[in-house]
Amino acid sequence: MTIATLRPGLQPRLLMCPPRHFAVTYSINPWMDPAQWADGAADLRACAARQWTALESALHEAGAAIETVAPREGLPDLVFTANAAVVLDRKALLARFRHPERQGEQPVFAAGFRALAARGLLDAVIEPPEYAVLEGAGDCIFDKRRGLFWLGSGFRSDAAAARLIEDTFGVPCLALTLADARHYHLDTALCALPCGSVIYFPAAFSAAALDLLHSHVAPHERIALGPADAARFAANAVCVGRTVVLSGCGETLRRRLEERGYTVVQTPLNAFMRSGGSACCLTLRLDHASEAAGAQSMLARRAAGLR
Repeated sequence: MTIATLRPGLQPRLLMCPPRHFAVTYSINPWMDPAQWADGAADLRACAARQWTALESALHEAGAAIETVAPREGLPDLVFTANAAVVLDRKALLARFRHPERQGEQPVFAAGFRALAARGLLDAVIEPPEYAVLEGAGDCIFDKRRGLFWLGSGFRSDAAAARLIEDTFGVPCLALTLADARHYHLDTALCALPCGSVIYFPAAFSAAALDLLHSHVAPHERIALGPADAARFAANAVCVGRTVVLSGCGETLRRRLEERGYTVVQTPLNAFMRSGGSACCLTLRLDHASEAAGAQSMLARRAAGLR
């Protein structure tokens, strides 16, 4: 898909941050090994730059518009913009990070979102209350087909943040307890596709969370990953129209996605996997709209004589 094939006003818009200062200099999840990174730092940094550029190009080719926030020295994980905020209906609820190592990102992202609002790309930028621990869209995934948020809790975000999400955006938010520290954020273990199918890694969730997920996602809409695809971060995918961009996947997953009408684009991101992130972690969707907002937009366009 190219930008030209997308309907006017529906071009997906993503926020990214170039990896100029990306590195693994501390450890706040099981994937991070600062000593191993230091052994090959120069080569790994160059690899990260190439892989990020390839991801950006793949997203452009799929039809996405890319906004960027400037990298900042001393904030190596700023590149993972998915954690910056939860965005829906032109409102951005800013993140509040659990670990001190990432809390320095908060004012940088806040300034970046206010700049987006000044350009007319957002209507509101909302500071979370101090009690709320919520690591943005990394743990809070919008499921457009069901009109709800899935919230990952247990490692980096609090289940209590579900109420804040509901109060802010006016849509339901269902908390799923994560049970495997390797899948510390929800976006490492779940991807809600536009068609209503959900990619997920069952072993990442508690039994109660799986029951809740299964009660809302019919069997034919479930795409369960095995350990090999989970280790490739296949659930950490970005959907742009009918294109799914991810770091890697097996043939079975590729076939199941193609059967649903998607084109699968694989672009290696192993440098970022050393920090526990992949394609979805490196992006934040800025244009998600709820059904109510979409209906209002359609009415406004009709009133203006547009289709």
